[in-house]
Amino acid sequence: MGAFPPQRGTIRRPGRREDYVPLRDYAAIGDGRTVALVAADGSVDWLATPDLDSPTVFAAVLDGRRGGRFALEPTTAYRAERRYLPDTNVVETTLTTDRGVVRVTDAMALPDTTLSPVRELQRRIEGLSGSVPMRWCLSPRFGYGAGARIGTRSGVPVASSGADALAVCAWEAGEPSCTEETISGGFETRPGSRALITLSFAHQDPLVFPARAECEARLERTCAEWRRWLAGRACRGPWREAVARSALALKLLVFAPSGAVAAAATSSLPERIGGERNWDYRFSWIRDSAFTLDVFLGLGCPREARAYFWWLMHTTQLTHPLLRVLYRLDGGARVPERTLPLEGYRGSAPPRAGNAAAGQLQLDTYGELLQTAWLYATAAGRLDTDVARRLAEMADLVCRTWRSPDAGIWEVRSPPRHFTQSKMMCWVALDRAVRLADEGLIPDGAAAHWRRQRQAIRNFVEDHCYSDRQRSYVRSAGGEDVDASLLLGLLHGYADPSRARMLGTIEAIGRELVHGPYVHRYGGEDGLAGTEGAFLACSFWYAEALARCGRLDQAAEMMDRLVALANDVGLYSEEIDPVTGAFLGNMPQALSHLALISAACAIDEQAQR
Repeated sequence: MGAFPPQRGTIRRPGRREDYVPLRDYAAIGDGRTVALVAADGSVDWLATPDLDSPTVFAAVLDGRRGGRFALEPTTAYRAERRYLPDTNVVETTLTTDRGVVRVTDAMALPDTTLSPVRELQRRIEGLSGSVPMRWCLSPRFGYGAGARIGTRSGVPVASSGADALAVCAWEAGEPSCTEETISGGFETRPGSRALITLSFAHQDPLVFPARAECEARLERTCAEWRRWLAGRACRGPWREAVARSALALKLLVFAPSGAVAAAATSSLPERIGGERNWDYRFSWIRDSAFTLDVFLGLGCPREARAYFWWLMHTTQLTHPLLRVLYRLDGGARVPERTLPLEGYRGSAPPRAGNAAAGQLQLDTYGELLQTAWLYATAAGRLDTDVARRLAEMADLVCRTWRSPDAGIWEVRSPPRHFTQSKMMCWVALDRAVRLADEGLIPDGAAAHWRRQRQAIRNFVEDHCYSDRQRSYVRSAGGEDVDASLLLGLLHGYADPSRARMLGTIEAIGRELVHGPYVHRYGGEDGLAGTEGAFLACSFWYAEALARCGRLDQAAEMMDRLVALANDVGLYSEEIDPVTGAFLGNMPQALSHLALISAACAIDEQAQR
């Protein structure tokens, strides 16, 4: 099975759009506070406001009829080809018709400061040749499809609901027309024409009607700021373009006011079409923390690394010494799960806001956090005294709790088990605590106890979590199933890549879970109905594991095939259907892009040795 490249330049019929487009058709734009999804046909189908984890104003990706969207397209048949402007998160789409060619540039304008209240979506429409009739229609639905009041203020169309409002400023884009549910307009491009439509958002703030010159200046500054940011990143090696795009995708998911990194920009995009595996990923998971900090440091992002680490430390203080699985982007710990009044992508129900996994016990999070602290302390050379004390107390907690069954990294909703990866990461937690103590970075009064418990964890894993028949570590104690998360035992240092048991585990995963470039998370039961697609992060972990074991040719071949699986603008969702190539799950997915960067850098590093 190979790659499924997107179909470029597909003929599209105006006004004949299906309720849903393939998830592969989406590009993402953002401003450090929120992210919008723009479909290849020019429709903005997802935008939460004022922040990434807020209710939506556009959610057509979850309900084509009631979710709300911002459509923009020619009124005659057209072909669309698009790209990100080089080294930016600004999307450029070229629309070709029998009557002429149009270029649309979409951006969320970057604010002057991270605390600026301005949130602005800009759509610039340029006539390149001929004369092309264009039509745009805005269907705002604040509060996950609840609706909006539409009217005008000082002649400017405005949609509002409670504390939220948006203004539609249009220049050379036709006279806007308002109905109870829409704001729309039509115009015709000509060579050299330059229309602009700007949505200006407000939440408990005055609604600003910007001038055209201000908008155009912000758009140019936005492109320049993205290029300036990427120019300072260390993107190298044979997959440097994919690494650079992944770095930009990751930057989109950094919530600038706090430094938190969201797992994805969306909620409830399904892991199985028509199924119930639909989760809200607009929060920050502790499980991603070590990869996140490692990638930030490796790419040369000290500012982001520092902000993220201190967000982690301040946020986890609220529940210390216990760790929640995930936290809100503002640092809050309450994320109650509820069902949204929407159909769900292609009928995949229920769509959700919030995530009940927040209350699960996932022991691997302690290993991730202590590994993150180790990486940060190694780079910075010190830890704050209070942080050092709390890390030592977390190590004490691991000593008391590692024997408990848990929900595991995959957040299963079946009864807790003794998941092997959880035990391995408990070992990592105590190992990093010992190292930090040996370096004088955290209090060492309990270091001898940590060492004894570290050995006890290893004894448990080696005695109960290894199958002689499989010649592999297994998913959980006493079982026979393998699990791709076992690769993290290698990547985070539980076992040396030359150890026979770890080599056997890689072989077993390759035998049972790997199909071409696709790697499934596990094969056993998880308490939910149906199956899911191949998990992209696992594919990149597998490629990295091959490299660390010295199998560079296989790792590079795997990496080439995985890079080819991105959509036409270089983005990844959480999963892929190996049969159809369809994207599944929320997107853009931080863990997929983090794993790509980690694998690409590891393979390049091994090749240089």
